[in-house]
Amino acid sequence: MVDDRKVNQVVEPGKGDGTPGYELPLLLFAGFRTLIDRLHAELARRGHPDVRPAYGFALQAIGAGGTTASEVGRRLGVSKQAAGKTVDRLVSLGYAERADDPADARRKLVRLTPRGLDCLALSATVFDELRTDWARTLGPERLHDLEDALRTAVPPGTAYRLDAANWLGGA
Repeated sequence: MVDDRKVNQVVEPGKGDGTPGYELPLLLFAGFRTLIDRLHAELARRGHPDVRPAYGFALQAIGAGGTTASEVGRRLGVSKQAAGKTVDRLVSLGYAERADDPADARRKLVRLTPRGLDCLALSATVFDELRTDWARTLGPERLHDLEDALRTAVPPGTAYRLDAANWLGGA
């Protein structure tokens, strides 16, 4: 909702059970936002106040073994320039570093620093805690059923795509 009115909704109610079709993507997005917002509040509380959601995708794209800024861009579905800006920011915050590529002196690798690795490990811990909270709220069986249903509905190979920044229209 933008204000007290709901926007971008069809006028006619949904078919079948009467639930309007537009509610499903809004509820899924609201659930995603709830988890991500709580994650970042907890990361800030535990020593990572500068981490933004886009940085989490970038840290994942860099990975434990490191890669080039160009590859980060490809993995995220953003331009080389946008990836370079994000990498620059991660370097300035101490989450990543640039290093010479031992296999090719013309290339620079982007690697996670101990701070970047700590942030990813802490994120995993917090996500486990958030999942536990959801299990308490929904009940473990309902949460399992929800996860199982989403695994069934999401096409194979697309569940863990990192290019959300490009899909949402930003970098």
